[in-house]
Amino acid sequence: MLKMPWKRKQGSKSYAYLCARVRAMKSNLLPKEIYPRLMNMEIAEITRFIEDSEYKDDVDELAQRYDGANLTEHALNQNLALTYRKLLNISAGESHHLIAEYLRRWDIWNIKTILRGKRYGASDEEILESVVSAGHFGYHELITLVQKDVSAIVDVLKQDYPLDEYSEDRLDHFENVLDKFYYEKLTELEAVRNPRTKSHMLFSEMVKTEIDMRNLKTLFRSARAEVPRERILDMLIPGGLKLNTIALTKLAGLPFDEFIASLRDSPYWDAISESVTDGVESLTDVESDLGKYQLEYAARTSHYYPLSIVPIMDYVISKKNEVDNIRMIVRGKEVGLTDDAIRSKLVL
Repeated sequence: MLKMPWKRKQGSKSYAYLCARVRAMKSNLLPKEIYPRLMNMEIAEITRFIEDSEYKDDVDELAQRYDGANLTEHALNQNLALTYRKLLNISAGESHHLIAEYLRRWDIWNIKTILRGKRYGASDEEILESVVSAGHFGYHELITLVQKDVSAIVDVLKQDYPLDEYSEDRLDHFENVLDKFYYEKLTELEAVRNPRTKSHMLFSEMVKTEIDMRNLKTLFRSARAEVPRERILDMLIPGGLKLNTIALTKLAGLPFDEFIASLRDSPYWDAISESVTDGVESLTDVESDLGKYQLEYAARTSHYYPLSIVPIMDYVISKKNEVDNIRMIVRGKEVGLTDDAIRSKLVL
């Protein structure tokens, strides 16, 4: 049986070595000026370009199985998983504990991917092509899970995850339950719930800012789609930094125009005002703005306390953003999106 303890005894280790390694890893991330060059390339050219970077081994290994956009997609996913596992391998004590808990988002991702795949009749191979072994589950554990039927998967995981609420007919609700469960466990960490050091305080604020960003995206999508208020309240995640339960409750269920007007008093208005002032034709620009805010917040915060968990979290967020940006360019080109449409979805 797979065991996934949420608590782990913390050790003590200087952050100096780990932060030095992370600085070196972050120096390999693509600079912003590279993305306009990628936009001018065909998919095959983009694949060759990343093959000359830290993605080389992944592209070379997977080139025998995939080609085109699929090759790039799988190389990006594999590299992301290996990068995060490297962080876990070179960390110890408190740093390992906090990184591992944050990366459990990928366990949630994989559970949703597996059960969604089962629900819609995807083959085991197709499901395995979509998982990312960047969390607690190793790839072999994911293979073991995928080979089981749904009832067996639920039996294996329900001791550690709220799978008692799983229903094929309510996938959206179930996935929301898992997301809320992840953030609930994250905010229960001592470093987040009761920070006693400057490092823990900054880490706590980074986690809670991410919750605010998630909730704002949910509110924007729900307001645009005119989702019923009770359904919105069920989707929102408690524990944010600047948007408490009272603020979220006031925003939930408002007509779209009233919702935008109410955000003018929000602490995040400056981050989104340019995209909403002249009307919101698409939520893409707003979500890009929120992603950029989180990215810049993490980078700015990491400078406040350079020998702590914070620069490591900054790298974790930046690495995922790089993978998301490259994937967006490649998939956008594959389906024939215009350059402007692709560019609007990038977080730079």
